[in-house]
Amino acid sequence: MCVASLRGATVQDHVALVEIELCGELMIAASAAEGDRLSPDLIDEVLNVGRPGPPPPAGVWPR
Repeated sequence: MCVASLRGATVQDHVALVEIELCGELMIAASAAEGDRLSPDLIDEVLNVGRPGPPPPAGVWPR
């Protein structure tokens, strides 16, 4: 069996790094929160996202 070595090469998955950072932020918030669970509003605040709104009007999305 031949396994490629990654020594000396830098491999980064930028999406994975962002996901890891967001998970860390959620863990920090969970450890500081009172109670067993984070509320959906607090999760949105930690992840810096808003509530989904209505879909955009037809023709707005690029094709």
